[in-house]
Amino acid sequence: MNSKNVLVAQSGGPTPVINNSLRAIVDTCKQFPDVFGTVYAGNHGIEGVLKEELIDMPAQPPDEIALLRTTPAAGSIGTCRYKLKEHQEADFNRVVEVLKAHNIGYFFYIGGNDSMDTANKVAKLAQEKGLDLIGTGVPKTIDNDVGDSEFKLIDHTPGYGSVARYWALNIQNANEENKGSSPADPVMVIQVMGRKIGYIPAAARLADPDRELPLQIFMKESNITLEQLTEKVNDNVKKHGRSIVVISEGFPVGDIGETKDSFGHTQFSASKITVGQKLVNHLNEVGIGARGAARVNVSGTDQRHNMIYASAVDLEEAYRVGQKAVMVAKDEGSGYMATILRKPGDIYRVEYDKVPLDKVANSEREFPEHWITDDRSDVTDDFVRYARPLIGDDWVSVPLVNGIQRFAKIKPVFADKKCKAYVPQEYVK
Repeated sequence: MNSKNVLVAQSGGPTPVINNSLRAIVDTCKQFPDVFGTVYAGNHGIEGVLKEELIDMPAQPPDEIALLRTTPAAGSIGTCRYKLKEHQEADFNRVVEVLKAHNIGYFFYIGGNDSMDTANKVAKLAQEKGLDLIGTGVPKTIDNDVGDSEFKLIDHTPGYGSVARYWALNIQNANEENKGSSPADPVMVIQVMGRKIGYIPAAARLADPDRELPLQIFMKESNITLEQLTEKVNDNVKKHGRSIVVISEGFPVGDIGETKDSFGHTQFSASKITVGQKLVNHLNEVGIGARGAARVNVSGTDQRHNMIYASAVDLEEAYRVGQKAVMVAKDEGSGYMATILRKPGDIYRVEYDKVPLDKVANSEREFPEHWITDDRSDVTDDFVRYARPLIGDDWVSVPLVNGIQRFAKIKPVFADKKCKAYVPQEYVK
């Protein structure tokens, strides 16, 4: 059997554990030299493929590959928000041209719903163009919005457990701040990621499963107005003397001067005003029913690239699902995404399986309505039982050299270019 080369790329927002899926793909392909040839990584995702910038992963020192385990975000091989759209025939043809030129027989794409759609389209188009290509998806997203609302396609995505842990621990810290300074600053508003789905803000409840804190959680799915939210905050202040208000960046507060990325997604951290700041301005204008003022804490991309708060469970699962993706490509063929499914029972256990890419690409998960409390300002114990195992019970050990974190240093060693220079279609608009 003649081995075929491998291309791995990633798309969309990063996670603390994304590089452990990358490491798993590199490690596992290496175990089957008769099947998998040279492993290349697309420099900044599909954009790197279009520009024929393919990082030679075997050229990297083994120690650097090993350090991918605890290297967060996407700095190692880069990510992108470039979308291959239906009408961009030249882009699709260019991808196939590059794949053919470098004898790529296996394509692994790490990402969310849009990435799974891209992996599916590329694999099908390549085969139509006479290239025997196996396309396989590797799930990742901190939003936990890949898959279906029944959790039959995937239970949760790698990346979510770490951002959930980030907020579980940071809400504890925020409570100490708010508890101490509440005579002057009784209301602390904390904005978290989650533009269209509430899994990230919901994770704040993991900080206080016994409901001892004056914690309120408002997601896009809360389906209440800004005025109703204000009333609930004031009721909480009257009851406890203070309130910790977690609000999703996607909660509708009116005009924030929003901008959009190439996927059409609102870029809340790049808009003129944050949702959290707008809420604080509103609360201070109408009054919060106590002496002092409301203050805001807006965490940005730190919540998706902070390895110190990463979940050890998430880290392990990110590796195993990447490993499974390689085995699916090897044994099952094209058109699948590796997946994580929870086994029934009270003890948390998972198994790794596969699901069709087109099912994932055409599905959209919602936050279960029965996980939102009747007063629309919190999540239920059922959500806590779902999410609690994902954050783990221990700290991830990150290597330090001279007191600072030692991350992987992937060298910019590229495959020799074999195609003519190309300008991606989106660049010439």
